[in-house]
This record gives sequence, structure tokens and C-alpha cells, in this order.
Amino acid sequence: MTASPGNNGLSLTTSMMNRVAVLGAVMLMPVLAAIAQDTTAVMRPTHRVIDVSVGTAAVLDTYLSPITYEGIDLGLHLDHYQATGFAPERWVRRLEAGIDYARVHNPARTGNIMHAVDITARWSLARRWHVKATQLAIGPMTDLAIGAVYNPAGSNNVVSAKARWSIGATASASWHTLLCHRPLTLHGALSLPMLGVWFAPDGYESYYEIYLGNRRHLAHMAWWGNRFDMNACLAADWQLGGTTLRLIYRNRYERSTARGLKSRCWSNTVGIGIGGDFVTLSPRRPLSRYARTVHATR
Repeated sequence: MTASPGNNGLSLTTSMMNRVAVLGAVMLMPVLAAIAQDTTAVMRPTHRVIDVSVGTAAVLDTYLSPITYEGIDLGLHLDHYQATGFAPERWVRRLEAGIDYARVHNPARTGNIMHAVDITARWSLARRWHVKATQLAIGPMTDLAIGAVYNPAGSNNVVSAKARWSIGATASASWHTLLCHRPLTLHGALSLPMLGVWFAPDGYESYYEIYLGNRRHLAHMAWWGNRFDMNACLAADWQLGGTTLRLIYRNRYERSTARGLKSRCWSNTVGIGIGGDFVTLSPRRPLSRYARTVHATR
């Protein structure tokens, strides 16, 4: 049996249509992939604020003196927020760095003054949830701090060096509203170290003895039984165009006990700051018009 010319024509047309469809799909694949990539491109602005603070401080270091000294605290701090590269809607990272200087005097105010300097860097990663106008976040953190306390009136020891590293947890809550038709964010955060290590000499050991080679028992494992640290803050960020104005309250508390030495340091400060959202663009990777923006603070 021979096929009719009509059937041959229909088969040829169907075959050509299939080939055209396959060729079109192959040609469109790079375009579709590019569109899919553009629609999933994310801009993650960095929210950065720098502030200066002033307040009260109290310092006790029995390596230098058995008396608690009280006075003023001055600070300079940097806050750096950004959504993560993975799951930016759900995870946010934060870097905090600061330096605090305390000028404290003895209770009798006889002119004996101690000076304390503390330099801290803290990094955290937090899982966040949005509940209407509120953002809640919780996650792990780690911090590193170095510093010193100087007592010029000390007889044997005049300087007490400070160094510690710890890991712990952080939690925060933010509430978004308007003030004079401008975005206002009220923010509270708590950082709580749980485990770590810190430096502390023996109560009767001078730094000269350490220099001569007596370096045993200088590092101590930290847990809540021998060391407790806490950092808390309450902040109000008012956005005026591309600029953020900040009013912040900070509370810092540190307590440690090791080899006959006791150390206490706590401060309450109020600060003002300025900052904003910053975006880094690469000339080799132009910004896509399909890119979406994910902020760390809202």
C-alpha cells in the first residue's frame, strides 16, 4: 500500500514544526535562565551606624585595688547589619566593634584615679521572624575583647591586662513605626556569652615574673560559675531620607573570679549616632532591573 500525497505532506509539516519547536526552546533556554537569575538577584544593603556615648562606669580589680572605683565612661561604637547571602529573608548577620574608656576614682575622692580601656569586637548570626511590624531574631554569637586597667597609685602592680574570647547567644527585637511621617525603628538586643577563655594572673604574681617565664595558669576556661558577661542595648533609629539618626542606651556588665582575683566592670551609657544603608556595586556585574532588595533591619 502506498501513502497518499496528502498524508506525506501532513507528516512533513508535523516534523518541521517539531524541529522548529525544539530549536526555539534551545535558543530560548539562555534567555529564560538569565531572566530566572535576574528575578532571584538580591541586593543586600549594609546598615551601618557609628555612635559616640557617655555615661557612668564602675570598676573593681583586686589585682590593683580592693576598692570599687566609680566615674565616667566614654565610648565609640560601630554597628554593621546585613542580610546573609544564603536565605537573606530569614538570616541576618551583625558585626559590632567598639572602644570604651573609663576614668574612675576611689569613693573618698582623694585624687586617686584609675583608667580603664576596653576594645571589643562581636559577630553574630541570627534567624529572624516577622510578625506584622515586629522582627524577632535569635542566634549564636562570638566576641573578642582586649584592654587594660591602669592604677598609677599602685605599689607593686600598676597595670592589669585584660583579654577574653567567648561564644554565646544573642537575641533581638525590632518594631517599625512612623514619626513625623518618617520610618522609625525601635530596637532592643541582648548578647550573653556562655563559654570561653580569658587571661588572669595569680593574685600575687607580677608581670615581671610572667616576663621571666612563670606563665602557668594564665588562661582560664570561662563559664557562668567563674565568669558572667552581659551586653544589652535599646536604640531608636529614625530614617530621614538616606540618613539614619540613632539614639541608643547601652548596659555592660562583666564579672570574673580566678585564683584569688575578683574583677567587676559595669557601665550605663547614652549615645547618639548617624549612619544609613550602603550598597556595593561592581562595574563588572551591572545591577539587574529585576533585582529585589532585602534589608537586615526590616
